[in-house]
Amino acid sequence: MSPNPSAAAYRGGDNVAELVRSGFVESFHRGSVAVVDPSGVLVKSVGDAASPVFPRSAVKPVLAVAMLRAGWKPGSAAELAVAAASHRGEPMHVAQVEAILSGAGLNQDALQCPADLPGDPAAHRALIAAGAEARQVYMACSGKHAAMLAACAANGWDTETYRELDHPLQKLAASVVEELSGEPVTATGVDGCGVPIFAVSLTGLARAMARLVEAPEGTQEREVADAMRAHPQLVEGTDQIDARAMTAVPGLLVKLGAEGLHLLAAPRAGAVAVKIDDGASRASMPVALRAFTEFGGLSVPESASSTVEELLSPQLWGGGRPVAYLRTLL
Repeated sequence: MSPNPSAAAYRGGDNVAELVRSGFVESFHRGSVAVVDPSGVLVKSVGDAASPVFPRSAVKPVLAVAMLRAGWKPGSAAELAVAAASHRGEPMHVAQVEAILSGAGLNQDALQCPADLPGDPAAHRALIAAGAEARQVYMACSGKHAAMLAACAANGWDTETYRELDHPLQKLAASVVEELSGEPVTATGVDGCGVPIFAVSLTGLARAMARLVEAPEGTQEREVADAMRAHPQLVEGTDQIDARAMTAVPGLLVKLGAEGLHLLAAPRAGAVAVKIDDGASRASMPVALRAFTEFGGLSVPESASSTVEELLSPQLWGGGRPVAYLRTLL
């Protein structure tokens, strides 16, 4: 890893989506797209697919591979799925995070992610009604933090400094990001949950996702992909877009990230990485799905067509009825 503060900055993309309200184009989203084939070769790009970006939580599947490389042995596929999750703090998520910590002989006091209330509305309301307070375990990244701590415990590494860039765990994480993306990390930063984040290009991120779904059975890369696809509700939450997509389309692996990042991959179909320039998440899934079906190898079975159409063109409501929709421009 050779972080470089003067690394070439992301230059921004092209118009990739627009919001149409009552037949009138109200807003545009600009962004960039990288589509790779199953071997990781770039086959289509829009905007700037070559400059480094911070992948934010979209890189969590790669970081989960790093935790396995470090010697963490999850108690179940569900624990591994929540390690790669941006979860909503539902009881099913909390249970798996606590299981990871317990398996490492730790509790939530070891977590150094910010305290939060659940992002899931029902779980949030239930805790407020019960007079509960924010806890680290409810935070969307607590599964990643728990797995990092478990990896430290497996190696006898210091758990107090696990978020530091020079910690052995973070050095390993950076090396796995470089290995799977096929690119050097050119800049580092601090993610919203407090751990280091490593900049690579959209092309590199798509390549990394393709390597996860194309990896042979028994490899750590495949183990992460299989766990996420077996437990899509744990990867995000009940009725959330990533979970809906993975449930509907067999073999599809999906991971969103803050600031408009979305990664999709499927066996024998390649992968796609998207960044929406304004950081808005509403456009990232529609653009990613459109790019994957138009320029990649993603085939949507008839049984999934209605779900995919809803994700491709989400509606906005006004006065109790749908009055606007998002339209991709690829």
